[in-house]
Amino acid sequence: MTGLVKPHGADALKILLLEGNALVEARARAAGLPQVRLASREVGDLIMLGIGGFTPLDGFMGEADWRGACDDMRLANGLFWPIPITLSTDVGTADGLAIGGEVALVDGESGELMGTLRVTEKYRIDKAHECRQVFRTTDPAHPGVKLVLEQGDINLAGPVQVFSQGEFPGKYPDIYMTPAETRALFDGKGWSTVAAFQTRNPMHRSHEYLAKIAIEICDGVLVHSLLGKLKPGDIPAEVRQEAIGVLLDKYFVANTVVQSGYPLDMRYAGPREALLHALFRQNYGCSHLIVGRDHAGVGDYYGPFDAHHIFDEIPADALLTKPLKIDWTFWCHACGTMASERTCPHDAAQRVLVSGTKLRKALSEGGEVDPQFSRPEVLEVLRRYYAALEAEDRVEVELKGHSAR
Repeated sequence: MTGLVKPHGADALKILLLEGNALVEARARAAGLPQVRLASREVGDLIMLGIGGFTPLDGFMGEADWRGACDDMRLANGLFWPIPITLSTDVGTADGLAIGGEVALVDGESGELMGTLRVTEKYRIDKAHECRQVFRTTDPAHPGVKLVLEQGDINLAGPVQVFSQGEFPGKYPDIYMTPAETRALFDGKGWSTVAAFQTRNPMHRSHEYLAKIAIEICDGVLVHSLLGKLKPGDIPAEVRQEAIGVLLDKYFVANTVVQSGYPLDMRYAGPREALLHALFRQNYGCSHLIVGRDHAGVGDYYGPFDAHHIFDEIPADALLTKPLKIDWTFWCHACGTMASERTCPHDAAQRVLVSGTKLRKALSEGGEVDPQFSRPEVLEVLRRYYAALEAEDRVEVELKGHSAR
């Protein structure tokens, strides 16, 4: 019997992804249905519904669940859920859909048929209210707020059938795993306690330190990277995965870390997103989530440890997956090692503060990087990426110059 944490709100994963004859028949039926085009975030959410990452949801949320998630971080049935999982469309499309009818769900970018939804509800939401509750701001410069404000005016609710996992299995065959696959892998290793390390960046020395602290506490660590869309300027998933891979190969003990990825876009919802990260990591089989400084944050919208504090504000039984809260970490010249505010007695002059934003800025501008900031093998991968970007920019400038003549 598995010793892993149970899925959220259920005894087993709720997998909505069809296979075999059921998939063939559903695809044929969907060909004659009216279509709703999905934004990138909605595609990721649909895939997570399909693979059981959003267990126990059976589809996109109705108005009562939307409001409960926004205002109380609970669904109408009382189950903890910190961020709404919704599907929107324009008024004209919504008016043409009947309650009780089915619609085909199509990736708005690739055109791929992703699944179907049986419409149980159509409702208009207060977008500003959702933004205030989830993101703590209505500033359209916030990337998560911007997406909510730009989405369709009508939400469609209902259970879904999922046909595809999109590009992720083919594009990331070595690291993309479903919750059922990570659970089987952890079971095979004999792990019962697993800490998830959430990242949308390559791992620098501070990240490495956080993961190694977790290895001291748990059987193993899942380095779990977001594979969906990021904001402009962030490092693409394929580069990030290469950089993480060389770090794990060179600096971690074998059989203590699993590198994997999941299909969502970033919402940049700070503390609320930290809670969602813990929730779906429970479905992936993780007993803990590493929560460091500014988890899932962006800009100055959240305090550096707001994601720590929010776990103290929810009921103790809301999640089985618990946070590993770790203080600000840095390299200390006087200590001669990585340290934190809790372990280092020295002043700021001795400390090399490590952040992904600083690293991206230095590399993109060709600046020097402190040797204690990131491992040399990681820097090599990232420098190649930025050199290629610079070469592309030069070619683009030259082509524009030729066309102007």
